Amino acid sequence: MDILKPLKAESLVEVFVSRFEELILTGKLAIGQRLPSERELALMLGVSRPVVHEGLVDLEAKGLVTMRPRVGTVVNDYRKEGSLAILNSIINFHKGALDESVLSGLLAVRELVESETARLAAVHRTQAQLEELEEIVQKERAADPKDVESVTRLDFAFHHTIAMCSGNIIYPLLINSFKTVYMNFTGMFFSDESMKPAIVGFHELIVDAVAAKDPERAASIMRDMLAHGELNLRRMLKQGEGRRP
Repeated sequence: MDILKPLKAESLVEVFVSRFEELILTGKLAIGQRLPSERELALMLGVSRPVVHEGLVDLEAKGLVTMRPRVGTVVNDYRKEGSLAILNSIINFHKGALDESVLSGLLAVRELVESETARLAAVHRTQAQLEELEEIVQKERAADPKDVESVTRLDFAFHHTIAMCSGNIIYPLLINSFKTVYMNFTGMFFSDESMKPAIVGFHELIVDAVAAKDPERAASIMRDMLAHGELNLRRMLKQGEGRRP
């Protein structure tokens, strides 16, 4: 296989996984194609068998390959077999330039999940959770808009806490599963410093609705905020495409 070359890096497993992600996502390794044995891959790539095995296990966990006893490792159709773990791989591979269907799918899922977490938060939140939300918003107000990392981290904390307030243990886990993807795009969003005041304003309104135990208003404000975010994120992505050589 000429497309496989020796690996040299500090973390060979990560580089192994990254290379095979690229080969599979680009179609250079076809669906159903059987990979060489672990021993053969180790020799071809110039790494140890444990590196190969650990990398293949990671790829299998993401749904990119299936390791079959006495058969070998076979490339999957990741659209059918892939898990949420592969989303980060797709975004890192495309460096933010997502296929329109993937981007639209992500944004639609976010609206569906987060409007519901806001609605449930207004019903089930505790006083301690409400105070936690208020503290996050206070920190957001005080945060320097130039400190994109801090603003992004606080924004994620707000949304995750809303999910915690929902009373459904699955929602915060789901939000966490999107964290890397979320931080990627939210960081891009807050790179425009003018976005912070509007988002903090939305957060304040959501907290007011949650405090008043008004589930429909909380869900409505969340939808309005996400629509605002999508509009501006798409604008930024489009501008980014225009700057590419």
